[in-house]
Amino acid sequence: MNLKERISVFVKLGEYLKNEIHEQDSEQLHLAEIKNPWFTKENITHSLNAWYEQLNEETISSWLNPYKLGEVKQQKKVLIVMAGNIPLVGFHDFLTVLICGHKVVVKMSSNDSVLLKILISKLISITPYFKQQIEFIDDIRKRKFDAVIATGSDSSAKHFNYYFKDCKRIIRNSRRSIAILDGSENAEELEGLASDVFAYFGLGCRNISKLFLPIGFDLDILFKVFYEYAYLLEHKKYANNYDYNKSILLMGNNEIVENGFLLLKEDRSMFSPVAMLYYEFYDDRSVVDAFIKENADKLQCIVSRQDLPFGSTQTPHLWDYADGIDTVAFLKKL
Repeated sequence: MNLKERISVFVKLGEYLKNEIHEQDSEQLHLAEIKNPWFTKENITHSLNAWYEQLNEETISSWLNPYKLGEVKQQKKVLIVMAGNIPLVGFHDFLTVLICGHKVVVKMSSNDSVLLKILISKLISITPYFKQQIEFIDDIRKRKFDAVIATGSDSSAKHFNYYFKDCKRIIRNSRRSIAILDGSENAEELEGLASDVFAYFGLGCRNISKLFLPIGFDLDILFKVFYEYAYLLEHKKYANNYDYNKSILLMGNNEIVENGFLLLKEDRSMFSPVAMLYYEFYDDRSVVDAFIKENADKLQCIVSRQDLPFGSTQTPHLWDYADGIDTVAFLKKL
């Protein structure tokens, strides 16, 4: 199967995500929610919608054309160790390996063990060719691979780097995203910011976990625009995190600002827990730039009027590579 044919298959998959999946695989989608309560119907739908927006011939061609991909002379086996923090978070790696013409070996996350299999089943129904291109594995220690793409925590990244030290690899660790406000943002931009914060309960590395605010910024402005997400407290796991983190902060005599469903804490770190958002005041953009430079290896997205637009973090394009590592270029060199 050549590149044009592979693109055509994924375009058909995009059409299925848009028009058919909710009817044909509603039981499996519900099973994904049962197995992982963080994967609510709303969050699964958000992920599926984001993918069908990308899986069309124009977007895929725009993504791949600059690489001038030829057909691979010898297919390689590429292991993907997937994360499971948000629905289909590992699909971009999966798509990239297959569309570049290689075979994929998938080590799924137990937190996201249903959705990808739905999409794989559809791919194989479109063309049986992919049945021989896709393999699942539970124990990565029992096999050798031509290349590895693994995503995990800082500790697991160290393990992966050691275990696959003799293998071509992309190893991703924990990253977070920040937003920089200048105080003149309009209502649409602030609504976009709220989406960047609360989409997927804030569990993704592309979610905003820290704000930089100009000195004197009124936090009530944020609470007003955030209020439409108050319903998140109805979700048991989110509510448990909110209550737990609030208790810990109060016991430690920490100063916090809260609105009943979100905790705001002034903190230098950007790794805020679920149901909490860190913030820091600045008087000069150079202070923020210094923070960005110091934490470059921990940052996924930077949102501001000068950087990524507000409201765009959880709808990335195919060319918006995780950790800024070009996966297609990596695979092209195998």
